[in-house]
Amino acid sequence: MNSLVKYMFGTMFIVLFSACNQSVKQNDTGQAATTKITLQRPDFDKDSAYYFVEQQVKFTPRVPNTKAHKACGLFLINKLSAYADTVFSQPLKIKAYNGTLLTGQNIIGIFNPDARKRILLAAHWDSRPYADHDPNYENHRTPIDGANDGGSGVGVLLEVARQLHLKSPQIGVDIIFFDLEDYGEPDDERLNYSGENWCLGSQAWAKNPHTKNYKAKYGILLDMVGGKNALFTQEGFSRQYAPDIVDKLWNKANNLGYSAYFQDKETNPVLDDHFYINKMINIPTIDIIEWSPTTETGFNKYWHTINDNMDNIDKETLYVVGTVILSAIYSEK
Repeated sequence: MNSLVKYMFGTMFIVLFSACNQSVKQNDTGQAATTKITLQRPDFDKDSAYYFVEQQVKFTPRVPNTKAHKACGLFLINKLSAYADTVFSQPLKIKAYNGTLLTGQNIIGIFNPDARKRILLAAHWDSRPYADHDPNYENHRTPIDGANDGGSGVGVLLEVARQLHLKSPQIGVDIIFFDLEDYGEPDDERLNYSGENWCLGSQAWAKNPHTKNYKAKYGILLDMVGGKNALFTQEGFSRQYAPDIVDKLWNKANNLGYSAYFQDKETNPVLDDHFYINKMINIPTIDIIEWSPTTETGFNKYWHTINDNMDNIDKETLYVVGTVILSAIYSEK
């Protein structure tokens, strides 16, 4: 694996807000009293998040080793560098399930780099080279747009990054866009291959994080968070490795009035980037991922089909997920 390459960008102007500062006033006895000032959560802009999803899809499928993938990577680095204090690119050269050498990069944005208390937010930015669950068998080797599967999580986190730039939280936040997540073997060939062929970028990062001995209080992975009328249940590995974080996020969603989206129900574990973060680097990490009760896979009906496009991205779902994430960030001290 190639060594880590760090790209330092110019210092960004960040508006600093102080949370829970102590203001002094006189009480009725004439003695000084203190009042806590709470840092207000900024408003998540769903139109901005939708725009960020749309811009990724416009590159055409972001399949590793393609011009579209390379161009989108540059876009994400440039966009994230406009908001973060520091941006890292971690180059990747990893063999796929079939021996193909994949070239990619994990992209990491650092906010509040001096803060000791940190949380990790993540999504994958590559798109699947195979529509292997499309109803039409002839499409099974067609790359997908990945508007929801990949694009939506990145879009939400870019808008979160924009808000962090406008109103700095008290804690440190690290946003990682993982690459080479969705290049696993086609569904109709899975019996021909063995090994951990999915989530290659997150596995590489967990072995060699951007900061030596990197630690975060917890992590949140976003995957397929833009579908219409999406349901987010408590995924099995999330409950196994980070039950307290699941409860924290689902309670926040319920308190915000989003119980129709965030359902208090445990569902089957999903092998996703968070599994390797939990297993390999021991950061308790949950996966906010859409679940469907109407399909055999448990994923939405557009998953890994050519219809995973912008027609099925819903601004309200992006808003709900983004608001829950911002609520979690700005409630930390």
